[in-house]
Amino acid sequence: MGKKEKLIQELKSNPRDFTFEKAETLLGYLNYKRSNKGKTSGSRVLFTNVETGSKVILHKPHPRKELLEYQVKLLIEQLKEEGVI
Repeated sequence: MGKKEKLIQELKSNPRDFTFEKAETLLGYLNYKRSNKGKTSGSRVLFTNVETGSKVILHKPHPRKELLEYQVKLLIEQLKEEGVI
C-alpha cells in the first residue's frame, strides 16, 4: 500500500490527530494545488483541483498542528462528493 492509500485510509478513520500537513500532502496526491486566497486570507488556505477545478478551503490551525474534528469531517465529505476518495 502506497503513501497515498495510507493517508486516505487514515483520513477515512476520522482521526483526532490528522494534521494540516497530512491534509496538504493528501490533497497534493489528489492533484490539488495550494494557494492563499490573497493578502488578507489569514489562515485560510485554498486548494484547487487541477483537473476538475473543485475547491477545498481549510483553516490552517495555530498554534496546534491538528485539524479540528469538524474540519476532518468536512474534508472527508467534500472529497467523497468529488469522487476522489
